Amino acid sequence: MPDCVPELSVVVPARNEASRISRAVGSIAAYLRGRREAFEIIVVDDGSSDGTSEALSGAPARVVRLPRHQGKGGAVRAGVLASKGSLVLFVDADLSAPIEELETLLPWLDRGFDAAIGSRALPDSRIEVPQPLYRRVMGRAFSLLVRALLLPGVRDTQCGFKLFKGDAARRLLSLSRLDGYCFDVEVLMLARDEGFKVAEVPIRWNDSGRSQVRPLLDAGLMLMDLLALRSGVRL
Repeated sequence: MPDCVPELSVVVPARNEASRISRAVGSIAAYLRGRREAFEIIVVDDGSSDGTSEALSGAPARVVRLPRHQGKGGAVRAGVLASKGSLVLFVDADLSAPIEELETLLPWLDRGFDAAIGSRALPDSRIEVPQPLYRRVMGRAFSLLVRALLLPGVRDTQCGFKLFKGDAARRLLSLSRLDGYCFDVEVLMLARDEGFKVAEVPIRWNDSGRSQVRPLLDAGLMLMDLLALRSGVRL
């Protein structure tokens, strides 16, 4: 990777992803090299116990190790605040949204938006491998709650493929407090409150079949976070 200031920083939160993180980083790097722009890949090891960091030995990525498990929001925050890119993309380690979908989001920043967030819930979204039915039901219920309580008009806050102008990303993540899965909701609320323009964009997406979401426990925690955000509590 070039040593100059990168045009793009890609942040990948990872917990116990030793079996696939090297392959994911390799795919990201191969694609970005083809674009011939300076980039950096930052993998945030969120307190893994399976050798995730060690699996990246020799990989084209900078590894940020968190001493203990903080949650996806905490991992993304650490990666974004360590980034240097003019643009910041954060993606899931399973690459459910292929890295090539970057080209779908980039034009929206050229049109004056500060962020473009991938969405699985718009009419033109392309879901090639859907989630199991129970996950789809949970996701729709959560989305309805988010729109009713906090973010009217946003159909999918949870898709793990979001592109920001670098300064906007670092500003928003420096203000965020949530460490769990609702961090996306908080960041989008902060973007609205800070006056940043956000585009929700349909993308191509495939279920990887290896979600780390614990349906009952995480659903309860996410509901508590939503209610706290609704009441204005700073967590």
